[in-house]
Amino acid sequence: MTGPSRSLIRPLVYRKFPELVNVDPMANIKISIRQTGVSTSKALLRDHRVLIDRPTAKGGNDLGPMGGELFLASVGGCFMSNLLAAAKAREAEISGIETIATGTLTEAPVRFASVELEVTAVCSDGELLAKLVEIAERGCIMVNTLRGGVDLTVKVNSGAA
Repeated sequence: MTGPSRSLIRPLVYRKFPELVNVDPMANIKISIRQTGVSTSKALLRDHRVLIDRPTAKGGNDLGPMGGELFLASVGGCFMSNLLAAAKAREAEISGIETIATGTLTEAPVRFASVELEVTAVCSDGELLAKLVEIAERGCIMVNTLRGGVDLTVKVNSGAA
């Protein structure tokens, strides 16, 4: 191959067209979460900032949602984004779309045992709505991750105090 390598071109293309990140199955999505207080962290996601905290009842300052709430928002938001894109691409007559994400907790250790997405919308064609939901499910990174499982690695990098 002559010219710049593909690995050098990709970052330039993705900066200009971030939606293409999903095209490469080997792409990584990386965010940073930093401590900002005793119980508060700030997630840096592209040009966005999200505070993460515990409720006061759990010893936090309630400056942002808990991680579990963000997890549900991520699942529901990813699904919703794909649902809206599917509706737009098909010029579907649909409005008032709402997705409620509910996580059922279990113990030992505390975790989500199940997640349910409930979709409500104004749409005169029930079959079309069902098809759009199916398309959104197949296209959602979070839904695909939950259904397929995920390998989780936690690394420790100790810095000097």
